[in-house]
Amino acid sequence: MEIKGPLIKGSFIERPNRFITIVKVGKKSVKSHLSDPGRLREILTPGRELYLRKAIESEHRKTDYSTILAKYNGELVSLVTALPNQFVKECIDSRILLFLKDFELVKPEVVHGNHRYDFLLKDKSGDLFYLEVKSVTYVENGIAKFPDAVTDRGRRHAQSLQALVETGFQAGILFVVQRSDAHSFQPMWERDPKFGKALVNAYQAGVHVWCITTRISKTNMTYEKKIPVNLQPI
Repeated sequence: MEIKGPLIKGSFIERPNRFITIVKVGKKSVKSHLSDPGRLREILTPGRELYLRKAIESEHRKTDYSTILAKYNGELVSLVTALPNQFVKECIDSRILLFLKDFELVKPEVVHGNHRYDFLLKDKSGDLFYLEVKSVTYVENGIAKFPDAVTDRGRRHAQSLQALVETGFQAGILFVVQRSDAHSFQPMWERDPKFGKALVNAYQAGVHVWCITTRISKTNMTYEKKIPVNLQPI
């Protein structure tokens, strides 16, 4: 999938709040929007190489830039939380993900009850499948972990998908690691045990849980591999 450019190289200075980064570009400091609300403390360190995209002049924004990528341990990591959804849509349409090859897209952004889900799919029999996609940027010793910050929204999604399965629908959660250096996935129990428990309960009820890694360049996001999911509590 294409990552829109052109991208501008800079270096991280500080993060005054969850959605703003101050970045040195050339000899000036600029304010740039950050879509990822996670802590990102291992990535956003002073001097970290970042890549920004200038906002379109017609957009009504408080910042002139968006923070898109970070250089970490020799590879690029995407910091755009919306990118996995776009990527997964392309993967479904082109049947790149073997575990979803028997499904076709009905529509994105579907509402069921009080919840909005990322995708509604259907299988060859016409049975519906609700899919939620989660962006992952944290990797420690080759283990991808989610969430990087407490997520009541993520917990509610897991619980609502469990309820869907218990009423006869199919459902799944797909974690998309926006980097390539993970070999397995697990909930970040120490950060948000309530989410971890909700995910385990959903899985035990029949909600599918998958995780994939991706490779990021300045121009593209590509599928790397499906990695094992470990839901054993710590």
